Amino acid sequence: MTLQAAEIEHLNAEASGLKVIGRTDLNGTGDCMHVNFHGHYAYVGHMGDNTVGTSVVDVSDPTNPRVVHQVGKPDGIRSHKVQIAGDIMIVNYESPPWLPVDPSLPTGFKVFSLENPEQPREIGFHHMPGHGVHRLKYFEAPYAYMSGSDNGFHEDRQFFMIFDLSDPTKPKEVSRWWYPGQNTGQGEVPEWHPDRWVWNHHANIAGDRAYCSWWDAGVVILDISDKAKPTMVSHLTFDDLRVPLRVAGSAHSALPIPERNLLILSEEELEDNVAGYKKYVRVIDISDEKRPRQISILPEPQGDFAHRAGRFGPHNLHERRPGSYQNPDEVFVTYFNAGVRVYDISDPFHPREIAYHVPPAPHPGGSIHMNDLIVRDDGLIFATDRHGGGLYIMERT
Repeated sequence: MTLQAAEIEHLNAEASGLKVIGRTDLNGTGDCMHVNFHGHYAYVGHMGDNTVGTSVVDVSDPTNPRVVHQVGKPDGIRSHKVQIAGDIMIVNYESPPWLPVDPSLPTGFKVFSLENPEQPREIGFHHMPGHGVHRLKYFEAPYAYMSGSDNGFHEDRQFFMIFDLSDPTKPKEVSRWWYPGQNTGQGEVPEWHPDRWVWNHHANIAGDRAYCSWWDAGVVILDISDKAKPTMVSHLTFDDLRVPLRVAGSAHSALPIPERNLLILSEEELEDNVAGYKKYVRVIDISDEKRPRQISILPEPQGDFAHRAGRFGPHNLHERRPGSYQNPDEVFVTYFNAGVRVYDISDPFHPREIAYHVPPAPHPGGSIHMNDLIVRDDGLIFATDRHGGGLYIMERT
């Protein structure tokens, strides 16, 4: 339903430079995560709080987004990530990592045809033992890149995998790469401190490089020029992996901006209020890719967010997938209870915030948790909240 003037005013009460022009709570299933596009449809992944895996939303009129279909998912599974290339959509099937692995669950990823974009049709499934796929990257056929799992890996956590979807009904694994020490089933011994989680959250791809966020182990750059044999180019961490986690951790999104020799790394805040280690969005110089180095940190949002309900800290970035907004001087960040933030990095040594939007909590006594976002090629921002708010469509002012 098109927003009324009073609701628009309410939604835009705490904002500068950004304005909400459309919103849908996805038929009351607003536990939202990933967003991708196909034509004038947005496909939204769900955190798993209900029976919905993916919502199909007609956004031909961005002021009046309409849910036209919702794809279900099994109990015990999160299907919160979605990627599309051509007429093929892939979604993850993951069992929650904080629970023991249940081998009866269909973990891995599913493949859908979008020949009818309003009715995704399942055409393939690839099962993975363990927790399954956490996040995927699929923007150009036939290769899909993902953080996947298998038996014999430390704590059943994910590592980097490449799949060939030339026949999308029968995905074929091409290769895998794991951080040394993860493959305990083959006798490897983890050398990191036991309070660290060392696993691949996901990779972003630029040319023949994969930029992998490796959670408490920082960033790994892989050479994938030979898809069958990824090799490590370099590894950047921000403290000694052999000691308890003190400085950094929870590396979430590693966004390359190759035309500027920059890499932006967001770290996910995991704690509510002021507890836990502070997380950052780091600016990294990769002009010498064998020796990446941090050169600055994006400014922390100003305000009382650390004392509001929910998490205060960064989460995800607009990842500049082909066909989306490509300005190399701007970074878009979801900052949980601090909303959506936009930064100017034209001077990467002195980045500055240029716009923000903090929607009100979707439920009384709750908090907004802006979770993921993508910026369309026309500059419209499609951002999601994981606490019931659903999908928000914003424009620059």
